[in-house]
Amino acid sequence: MNSNDWLSALEALKAGGTLPEGEPDAVATPEAEKPRKPQLHILLDKKQRRGKTATIIEGFDCPDEELLDIARRLKTAIGTGGSARGGEILLQGDWRERAATLLRSEGYKVK
Repeated sequence: MNSNDWLSALEALKAGGTLPEGEPDAVATPEAEKPRKPQLHILLDKKQRRGKTATIIEGFDCPDEELLDIARRLKTAIGTGGSARGGEILLQGDWRERAATLLRSEGYKVK
């Protein structure tokens, strides 16, 4: 049996109206519909901070409102201060491991 035979038979059934109505996108994978989250980089920075450490998470490509929301959730979960602007989040202190764990649980890829 030729692979095009079943395709042409299916098209004939569709054209004849003998196929039952169903969900046309039921075959589509839900993963294709989800927007991909960017890969993030977590760095430890001490420069120009008078010896204090800061965890910097960079690589976000979302609007500032969403970035502020992510930063708020991280700061609350960790219990530290920080800020968010320009596609990066700054957390006061060395929180690389904890931030990576929290971001991975939200579906981000962290390096």
